[in-house]
Amino acid sequence: MNQLTDESRIIRNLQDAGCDQSTIDRYFTLQKNDCRQEQYRLLYKQRALLLDKIHDTQRMIDCLDYLIYSMKNENKNT
Repeated sequence: MNQLTDESRIIRNLQDAGCDQSTIDRYFTLQKNDCRQEQYRLLYKQRALLLDKIHDTQRMIDCLDYLIYSMKNENKNT
């Protein structure tokens, strides 16, 4: 069975979470220097970026929903 090393798993996880190579490199530099709090900050920063994207996408969906609602309502009035 091909088991990934801990480092490989972390790299895969960071990539899957949308981290770029510089963020991944920074994560491991912080790990090497035993800066756990800074690692948390780095991960929370990435999390916040992803959450912002979700919120932006939700606003776009809301705009489309409003347009669809308006069009349907307009059709009812004609």
